[in-house]
Amino acid sequence: MSSFQMTSEGADALRRVARRGGDPPTLEGTPVPATPASGNWPGPTPLRDGVGRAAHPRCPGPSPPLSCLPRPRLLSLRPAHTPTRGGRLSPAPAAGPAPPARKMLRLCLLAAHALRLAGAALLSPGSCAFEDSACGYQWDYAHLPWALHGEGHYISVDTSYEGEKAVLYSPDLYSEEWSCVRLIYQIATTLETSHDPTRLNLYLRQEGESFDRLLWSTKESSDSWLIASLDLMNSTKKYKLVLEGEMGQDKSGSIAIFEIKITPGYCVECDFEENHLCGFVNRWNPNVNWFVGGGNIHNSQSILPKDHTLNSALGHYMYVDSVYVKDFQEVAQLISPKTTAPMSGCLSFYYQLKQESSIVFTVYLRDVSGFYEEIWKTDTALSTDWALAEVDFNAPYPMEVVFEVAFNSAKGGYVALDDISFSPVYCSNQTGTPFDPANAGCNFEEDLCNFYQDQKDGPGWSRVKVKRNVYRAGDHTTGFGYYLLANTKYTTQPGYIGRLYGPTLPGNLQFCLSFYYALYGFFKMSGTLAVYIFEENHVVQEKIWSVLDSPKGVWTKAEISFKKPMPCKVVFVSLCKSFWDCGLVALDDVSLSLGTCHAADSIQHSPGECTFEKDECVFTQKKRGRGSWHRRRGPTPTSYTGPKGDHTTGVGYYMYIEASDMVYGQRAYLVSRLLRGISGKQCLTFFYHMYGAGTGLLSVYLKKEGDDEEIPLWRRTGEQSISWLRGLIEYESDRNYQIIFEVIRGVSMRSDTAIDDVLFQAGPCLEVEEIQFSSGYPDSLNEIEY
Repeated sequence: MSSFQMTSEGADALRRVARRGGDPPTLEGTPVPATPASGNWPGPTPLRDGVGRAAHPRCPGPSPPLSCLPRPRLLSLRPAHTPTRGGRLSPAPAAGPAPPARKMLRLCLLAAHALRLAGAALLSPGSCAFEDSACGYQWDYAHLPWALHGEGHYISVDTSYEGEKAVLYSPDLYSEEWSCVRLIYQIATTLETSHDPTRLNLYLRQEGESFDRLLWSTKESSDSWLIASLDLMNSTKKYKLVLEGEMGQDKSGSIAIFEIKITPGYCVECDFEENHLCGFVNRWNPNVNWFVGGGNIHNSQSILPKDHTLNSALGHYMYVDSVYVKDFQEVAQLISPKTTAPMSGCLSFYYQLKQESSIVFTVYLRDVSGFYEEIWKTDTALSTDWALAEVDFNAPYPMEVVFEVAFNSAKGGYVALDDISFSPVYCSNQTGTPFDPANAGCNFEEDLCNFYQDQKDGPGWSRVKVKRNVYRAGDHTTGFGYYLLANTKYTTQPGYIGRLYGPTLPGNLQFCLSFYYALYGFFKMSGTLAVYIFEENHVVQEKIWSVLDSPKGVWTKAEISFKKPMPCKVVFVSLCKSFWDCGLVALDDVSLSLGTCHAADSIQHSPGECTFEKDECVFTQKKRGRGSWHRRRGPTPTSYTGPKGDHTTGVGYYMYIEASDMVYGQRAYLVSRLLRGISGKQCLTFFYHMYGAGTGLLSVYLKKEGDDEEIPLWRRTGEQSISWLRGLIEYESDRNYQIIFEVIRGVSMRSDTAIDDVLFQAGPCLEVEEIQFSSGYPDSLNEIEY
């Protein structure tokens, strides 16, 4: 058992005390449900936050801020050994329980202690309760130290030492099956708001990767333990979990971790035998809520069943009872942890429903935007046996499972729930391949992909390619590839319309549509490009987006979230209202993803990706000053040189040198931090902008740890294009290394040079540039090809 568990006898004792009135006793490190605000316990108390309130014997009230706790001893970094998981558990002083109840509670505590010792060997690799060791977890000596609290059974970091962050990493782990990571933690701060808050991050460090993948991050502070549940997909690679505590600006901030538990299976699964209830929470209702049942306590006016897991009165389950209903149509909701990885298959659970008047038991899926989708429902009274329910479950983006019970009166009855499980195989005999959103996108490099035009409109869109030149921008994908251009061929009609239809999309899914567009030659840009949704069983098309204003000649990113109940198509419509106000509309890099665009923004970019939107990422500079790299958005101050906007969105940030602040031949260096070396080939992708008659030289170097020599990887000299161009570099380094971008200012002030969208990837590049080193102007410069 984990240190966050309590035996059924201990739970029974707490419930007996609750029934008699008074304050419940508390266990060190054991969650206790919080009492209602009135201070009276009319019955069992529902779980409010998935963990409840844990009291500490040294500080009164709910689990205190870390500043209330004694000074910890420093974490010893001995080699990992199997923890004894002992530690004395003792009840905090509490008024109310009668002597017999206290005696019963002591016996229960002894039983809980014995079960902990017996279950210590059952801990899965990577799990730790931090009772007398760190279970093989180690902290990074280059940062703040973590401290192990022997009495409180947790590990923490605070601002007692100078430093910006603390890093804790697990031993090597390996799992070929899905697993669930549950993290019980607390962030204590004194500042209510801050632009640089205290934060806890969890990363996945996979074998053969130079960068860690961010799985989860939070800045939520509290006065009690909180729980986070994260799904880990199966993998054949070894990995480590990396916990990073960022202290921020709060000089009194602290972060504590009570337990890390890794279990096989999915986070949506639960048998409700553990006190943290697998992270399931109530949507709080003052009258009717879900309660923990079982433990041989008759804690309801209804005759509740044995649990399903153990088929015993000592087992636990969740239940909701109508005896507390006060208003017509009271609703209780039990909400699962949010899925953190795409999953589909069969969701099953066991339930009992005793009905005296109308009860409706419904299961929903709820996405991050709050949209509910009903997937299962029953209002039929059943026998006293547990009934199995199975329903097909599809969560391609973050979802919560909501178990909802609606009552019409206080004599309605009850619903009990137990043993929620998930299988990646559908319950029904579903056939066919699932929808792949990649098939609904296109970069137009080879053809139109699955897009097509309506022949009655004529060829409104043309697929074109512009060679590198200093007059007209190329495509967004590479700077010298293909894209679509509308309004290139006029008709005799008073208005010029081009419609581009996408492939059919399935109904009842949330989508994020992303694309890049650029406008040329219009006096009024409003309405020159619009996006419609065409439902195939309806004639009417619905407009979901249109251009209002945009920088001329700049590839600008647009994102649109939509969801339709029926199959539909996306239609791009270009419009020239008259011959006198007609320009060109360019379209490129159309992509579709599942989920809302807002949710896609909250998910971190790929490991090793830097768009410079927030900061300089892994890069720093040898020397900062006027003649160094600068982070900027929009056009550069000097005319006829530099980009008009960034490559990421058209209105974001990039890194560049301002040539007017430098002298001819002056150098500026942008240097990455030390990156982990791995065996095999690696690929570096980036975009560069070298436009201006006096443009100098841009080079990329590899510097291995321990070497003074910098190995040249790539170089460009002189003016290249008015467009952002893609650079690809394939390299190898089995030692830790740094990547260096060096720019040399050219002969004139029209020598601004910029980079954006840097991406490090393990494995060889899918494409390889034929020329890694070039000098002077390309032969095809200023040639335009359609």
